[in-house]
Amino acid sequence: MTTQQGPQRPAARRPAPQRPGKAAAPRTLAEELRGRADDDLATLLRSRPDLLNPVPGDLTQLAARLSSRASALRALERLDRFTLQVAEALAAAPDGASPAAVRTLLTGPAKVKPHPGATPLTTADRAAVAAALPRALATLRDRALLWGPENGLRLVIAAREALAPTAANPGRTGLGPTLADATLGMSPARLQQLLASAGQPATADPVTAVAALTALLGDRARCDALLATAPEPALRLLDRLVWGPPTGTVPDATRPVTAEDAQSPVEWLLARGLLLPSGPGSVVLPRELALHLRGGRSHRTVEPVQPEPAPAGAPRDPQTVDRAAAGQAHTAVRIVEELLDLWGLNPPPTLRAGGLGVRDLKRTAQALETTEQQAAFWLELAYTAGLLAPDTEADERWAPTPAYDGWLQQDTADRWTLLAESWLAATRVPALTGTPDGRGRQRAALGPELDRTLAPSVRRAALALLAELPPGTPATADELLPTLRWQRPLRGGHVPAQQTAGDAPGRELRDDLTVWTLAEAELLGITGRGALAAPARALLTAEADPAEVLAPLLPQPLDHVILQPDLTAIAPGPLLTPLAQALALCADVESKGGATVYRFTAESVRRALDAGRTAADLQAFLEQHSRTPVPQPLAYLVDDVARRHGILRVGAASSYLRCDDPALLGEVLADRRAADLRLRLLAPTVLAAQAAPDALLATLRTMGYAPAAESAEGDVLITRPDSHRTPPRAAPVPVPDGPPTPDDTLLAAAIKAIRAGDRAATAVRREPAGDAQRLPRTPAAETLAALQTAVLLGERMWIGYLNAEGLASQRIIDPVKVEGGFVTAFDHHADEVRTFALHRITGVAELEE
Repeated sequence: MTTQQGPQRPAARRPAPQRPGKAAAPRTLAEELRGRADDDLATLLRSRPDLLNPVPGDLTQLAARLSSRASALRALERLDRFTLQVAEALAAAPDGASPAAVRTLLTGPAKVKPHPGATPLTTADRAAVAAALPRALATLRDRALLWGPENGLRLVIAAREALAPTAANPGRTGLGPTLADATLGMSPARLQQLLASAGQPATADPVTAVAALTALLGDRARCDALLATAPEPALRLLDRLVWGPPTGTVPDATRPVTAEDAQSPVEWLLARGLLLPSGPGSVVLPRELALHLRGGRSHRTVEPVQPEPAPAGAPRDPQTVDRAAAGQAHTAVRIVEELLDLWGLNPPPTLRAGGLGVRDLKRTAQALETTEQQAAFWLELAYTAGLLAPDTEADERWAPTPAYDGWLQQDTADRWTLLAESWLAATRVPALTGTPDGRGRQRAALGPELDRTLAPSVRRAALALLAELPPGTPATADELLPTLRWQRPLRGGHVPAQQTAGDAPGRELRDDLTVWTLAEAELLGITGRGALAAPARALLTAEADPAEVLAPLLPQPLDHVILQPDLTAIAPGPLLTPLAQALALCADVESKGGATVYRFTAESVRRALDAGRTAADLQAFLEQHSRTPVPQPLAYLVDDVARRHGILRVGAASSYLRCDDPALLGEVLADRRAADLRLRLLAPTVLAAQAAPDALLATLRTMGYAPAAESAEGDVLITRPDSHRTPPRAAPVPVPDGPPTPDDTLLAAAIKAIRAGDRAATAVRREPAGDAQRLPRTPAAETLAALQTAVLLGERMWIGYLNAEGLASQRIIDPVKVEGGFVTAFDHHADEVRTFALHRITGVAELEE
């Protein structure tokens, strides 16, 4: 049966956006969230992405997740220092404080003399606090750490529990528990004794007694009058506790002491409730008295404004900085290329626990002519860029990946960009190489214990501060750290290595990471002479392609060398990659610098011949790429080595030596240096040896011969030194520092789903449906009739639905058509028109308008 069709997509009813304080005060956090606009919810979910895993079913679930301790602590870690101080002041104040009360806690009352230990505040400082306070409160509210009306601010429970000062954890304020918390469990008789010793009238019950004592400490005039009667040693004792820690050790702290019995300064204070027992042998200063002694201030120093870096070094010419950085960028690419070429020919083994052995690291550092710490940096850089990986064979070794071959074909600027982007996002910290772990063992380069999730954020933050300075201005870690500490005071991290006697007591991982970041940035060419270079600015802002900015600054690669009569070749600058690789095959690098010197030797020429080159190939190669004629000594060297190359043939018997010249074989047989080979003449042209073919080849070459290996068929084997490669490998994924920030599409979909679920959970049913979490139940005929009527009248319905997997859900729909056993309706949960099978609908109920 077909019914009349309604509109195709009725407009979804959304609650009108309301800001807290503009209407009736919200009673719960979930109620306040319902009054927020979608843009406000998007801001919340973007700042706290852990809330979306999984997507909450409705706003009540979202509020519960916001109040969880783990989520609240993660949000607090991402607050700047002043916003955190505002949250700490709210935690120290009674619940429902006003902005004026928070401002007073931060600055102290204007007419009250501050404590001498507090940082003095000028009129400008107070104005700065007043100007920054609305932004801090808005940040706390946007991140749902704060809710309630404007004059009744409430921290979420998890945030208050994390920040509220206690005797065991005074936090950054140095305050202790309130008097009410400190007297919890104290006998009524003892409370009356405290009132009497403090000169206050008795009360009817413990609750009013605690209230009277709290009022006494909160009344500045009466509290000053009481303290005026205190002996001087007692006041000095309070002064030592006022800024924290608020606890002290005394014997038998719980012994009831009256004013008449007090003999010592501690007993005088205990008798009047100015100190309270926090354990059998410890006392604590109540929060109300500490605030009174401090002049009403919750913090010794308040910092409403971010401190700006103040570099002491003189600014440098930006062009000089860019040229210096570009030169180091080219050097970085060349070192990584040299490193991977070396490891391609001689892959080092992987340790059983992962990483690289100490001796292999030393050999690599010697080959690169650098320190072991810098060698570890280049290794980690190649690893994070996906150019180096273990080959996962039985005897696992480190080797270049196939991606390295593609990287070699790119321009130098593009190659540098990959390295810089990989370094910026990497959680690997090469500087931890060689430091002891928790068990006292040294951490290995490329090992599994070098990841630190804090590293990428510190790198970006440090470079962002350099980017804010005028171009060409250098800055040190000590000059950047005050700003970095202000931006994220709770994100300092733990010191990775065991502290030694020379370590500063307040050192944090962030401090070390900042120092390492600036050193690595200079090595990589991110900075030049301590200042941020133009390509790095493009890398940070993404306003331009870093490779396009870097390319004009790089030296142009050369396609020629200068051959010298002393069997050397001089490369006056960087060479094209194919030319450099071909030249390295037939010559050895003798020195590096602005110009690279290659030396030709018999061994290097033989290496090229072993790789399949002929004398004619080498002569043509040298003539093509030399700006000078090929010197006669070099031509003679190539021809002489080629003439003798392959005359002797080595094969596998144990091994044998074959030569068409019997006289040459006789010479080898008579040579005493061949005694270890135990040669024996089998025929005029064949010698048998008691050594493996590779050992026989190596010994003959050390004797000055140029043998060639041959196959079982007698053909010459070309022993081409091809580089070892791993199977295809992806770059290591940085260890995530929490869930990633959701994009706009995901946020929009999540908010629609949360709104739809909340409408289903809070909708008012016209017919009693019992428990709101239970599915509606109606007979099939009644269900069909109600849906047909809803189509005719354009009404909205609440249905229960079982999907194909048997999962039950509640939906709010606007029915459009009922036909053929299906209902076509606009589903507010999915925010789209969908089709529902009638036999899967458990029941329906109408909704009130």
